[in-house]
Amino acid sequence: MLINDLQKKINYKFKDINLLKEALVHSSYVPENSQKNIKNYERLEFLGDRVLGLVLAEYFFKLFPDANEGMLNNYLQRYANQNALAEYAIKINLSDFIKFQKGDSLEFNKSVLSDVVESVIASIYLDTGFNSSKNFIINQIIDIDLINSEPTKHPKSLLQEYSLNKYKCLPKYIIINKTGTDHKPKFMVSVSIDKINKVVSEGSSLKNAEEAAALKLLGVLKI
Repeated sequence: MLINDLQKKINYKFKDINLLKEALVHSSYVPENSQKNIKNYERLEFLGDRVLGLVLAEYFFKLFPDANEGMLNNYLQRYANQNALAEYAIKINLSDFIKFQKGDSLEFNKSVLSDVVESVIASIYLDTGFNSSKNFIINQIIDIDLINSEPTKHPKSLLQEYSLNKYKCLPKYIIINKTGTDHKPKFMVSVSIDKINKVVSEGSSLKNAEEAAALKLLGVLKI
């Protein structure tokens, strides 16, 4: 398919089309003329991941002025994770435009698809700046209708509901360690459900550590 078709799908027209072309090259791709110096998307992916995180953090920070750190992080992780990015890639048939080794199939390779979405974000950022990449992320990747229709739930509340429904017990939080000073402590906390799926996380307070651990376990459980 022509690369112009992809520009229409993402609703963005590049000034430097070579940026988009680089964003679509998988490391396995070997051009017919091996003398060609063709870069793959890995450097762009690195940059795109950081741009995505900043855009989402700012967006949810402003959207939910009363939300605490744990709730904001919950929303950020919902759209910064591999599944969310891969879903967008599948929706626009991004695999049709990726250059990769012959014989491979990337149509449902979530890892690669999410990486390429991040590389596209970076290519837009480098092409015309932060606001363009921000508009792309907000208008193309974030499901604003879904956000507005769902109540904001705390990570610990979500984990508690899941644990009670499936295991008929509450999640168990344990303080593993406390370091630092009284003015600047650091807590290490574990959380588990029915002695399984144990994860460990840290925070600047016991509350923050428990929220972070709950959010981490939600990610492991894919909730």
